Amino acid sequence: MGIFSRLRNFIQRSERWYLTTPDRALDEAYDAALAIRAIEEQHFKGQKIEVRAGGYSASSVAYFETELRKNLKLMRVRLTEFRTSRTTIDITNPTASLYQNLELDESSYTSVNGRYVPPAADRMAITLEKLKYIDDVRLRYEPQRVRPPKTALVPLDPPPSNELAKPRLPRQSDLPMRDLVERQAQIAAQAPGKKTSDLESITDKTGVLPRSILSTIGRLKRDLDPSSAEEAAQTQRLNYAKTFISVRFLLLLISLTLLAQLSTRYLLLSDQLTPGRLISAQFGPAQSGKLFINEELEERAFQDMTRYEERLRFRNLLNESLGKETLSKEMVEEQVKRHVSELAVNFSTQSSDAVKNWIADLMGLIVFCVILLNSRREIEILKSFIDELVYGLSDSAKAFIIILLTDIFVGFHSPHGWEVLLEAVSNHLGLPASRNFIFLFIATFPVILDTIFKYWIFRYLNRVSPSAVATYKEMNE
Repeated sequence: MGIFSRLRNFIQRSERWYLTTPDRALDEAYDAALAIRAIEEQHFKGQKIEVRAGGYSASSVAYFETELRKNLKLMRVRLTEFRTSRTTIDITNPTASLYQNLELDESSYTSVNGRYVPPAADRMAITLEKLKYIDDVRLRYEPQRVRPPKTALVPLDPPPSNELAKPRLPRQSDLPMRDLVERQAQIAAQAPGKKTSDLESITDKTGVLPRSILSTIGRLKRDLDPSSAEEAAQTQRLNYAKTFISVRFLLLLISLTLLAQLSTRYLLLSDQLTPGRLISAQFGPAQSGKLFINEELEERAFQDMTRYEERLRFRNLLNESLGKETLSKEMVEEQVKRHVSELAVNFSTQSSDAVKNWIADLMGLIVFCVILLNSRREIEILKSFIDELVYGLSDSAKAFIIILLTDIFVGFHSPHGWEVLLEAVSNHLGLPASRNFIFLFIATFPVILDTIFKYWIFRYLNRVSPSAVATYKEMNE
């Protein structure tokens, strides 16, 4: 079997394992629930596993309680894995079927792990039955905590008799977590006379009066409102949903992008596999005229060889003046040739690494764009989360962050940082570091960034938080 066939089989097996993770986790949680129910039926006459039931000694009951805790912990962990893996698959591959890559015999319907795989029409029903069975077992030992009743930001009860009756909206407990944020915003926006200051983007909070006075008046009204406790609990649930979705999306975006880039660079394009070996062979020392990917590398190799040869001659002359043993002309040429061979291997590796970096970075960019295109709802929630996080800082913190960012990117010492960064990117991608391009970039791009910063301060921050702008001016002076 060729290397490409083995690689394709490995990728197919990995994808099959990845897509079947939710069902595998659910099966393990279901097995743990069956184990608990079997102990109840066989040793405790169908009752809960406790000291008063079954008539066993304390040591026997302790053994059963250990098994109970182990299976309950296994159920919690596997249910968490089930929910997390389903969410990950929805983000990375939203149209994938969990069994689309399984090669099954239609007569047996058995999967890789030997379990019965039902037809597609029955999978959802069987999954719901398993979840119901697991919850029934868990609730016997982990009673659900009493929670305050969930209320919407606006009353959902029917209006008085003089108004038309409105249809009842879905309960929030029936909605997924990321739908909760959008549902709350829609309800608050459609409600007449209801303030949406807690849901709308803070960048839109501009008006005649300063924001601090308006927020103080709003806080007093909320404190005097009899239903302020319920609204506070509702706001807390909404903030939790926003934070959870935003942090999870950022972690998935960064981790999956880095994973794609690093796996492509150091696994698929390594010299142990055929693609990486072919790329390295194109710039090998045996390939005449393909040793350097650009003229800058060739110039660096020439300068390195010249310095090495001049250093040998200098040491030879120094030893001759001191009456020490000197190297012959043939020995000097032999050492120079050996050093040139080492340079050829070194710079051929740099040339092949540049091509591999291009491919790996392109793969990471593709994964990054795919995640963004399939996560529009998460992006909206993330934008709202960042707005509240940034504009919720104190005035001194806002001024400190603005000064820090402007000094780093557009400050007096920023050209040196941009120069080092551009040279590092050029070396990473194997591009010649043009001094004219670098100087032109430094002369234009920081100026554009500085203009954007000043426009943002003038257009948004000055109207949303004038005190932060005043603090920024005092600290900057």
